[in-house]
Formats: sequence, C-alpha cells, structure tokens
Amino acid sequence: MKIVIQRVKEASVKIENKIRNQITSGLLLLVAVEDADTDFDLDYAVRKISKMRIFSDENGKMNLSVQDISGEVLSISQFTLYADIRKGTRPSFSQAGNPAYAEAMYLKFNEKLNQIVPTKAGEFGADMEISLINDGPVTIIIDTKSARK
Repeated sequence: MKIVIQRVKEASVKIENKIRNQITSGLLLLVAVEDADTDFDLDYAVRKISKMRIFSDENGKMNLSVQDISGEVLSISQFTLYADIRKGTRPSFSQAGNPAYAEAMYLKFNEKLNQIVPTKAGEFGADMEISLINDGPVTIIIDTKSARK
C-alpha cells in the first residue's frame, strides 16, 4: 500500500457536485493498493496512521495522534500513486492493484481504521473532487512494502 497522509483542518469529497463526506480536524488519506498487499499491510498502515504523533500539543510540538485530538479520517482511493513515469510522458499504472482486489482491500482498510478512528471515505473508482484546508502543512508518505522486508 502507498498512502499519502495530509494533516487537515477540514476536508471534503464531492461526487457529481454533491458532498459525499467531510471531516474537520484530522487526516486526509490518499490510499493505493497493489496486488502484493495483504492483511499485514492493512494492519501496519492502520497502526501507524492511528498512532502517528503529528498533531501539536500545548507546547507546539508534534506530539499528539489523531486519536489524541479526537480527530477524524477522510480516506480516498487513489490508484495513481502507483504511476510509473520512467518511460515516455504517459504514466503507466501497471503496479496498481487489480480493481476488484484493490477495492476489497481499500474497504477492509477503512473498516479496520474506523474501529480505532472515525473514518469516512470517498467512493472507489469514482471521479471525485477533493477539497482541503491544510493544517501545517504536514504531509507524510507510507509505503508498506518497506515494512514487509
């Protein structure tokens, strides 16, 4: 899995000009799945995301997790994180997971994360408009492939 984590003051996702979901104070996740991902990847990502101390405490230090601030998560499927642009100028997405497998893993990821942190989502495969107000900005990237080694 590849996940881009953005600390936000607010974020929303629209589908066909209608707000599908929105959060205040929390994390916006862009989530991509590859066919090699397993439950290990899901569990690793959920643990890291829910416990990552990237919110400021009373002294201004990044010392609090999304759980500590009673924040929320907005999770968006984003297969384009697997874009390969080494050849030519048109990206290849051959590393992205088979859509049926990727969707099942994405939904399972959201369910597991929601057991720990209130998690809302976009719609897998939909054309979505994402809006956000950065908090920081703070952006972190997780690639679970390195944790599998």
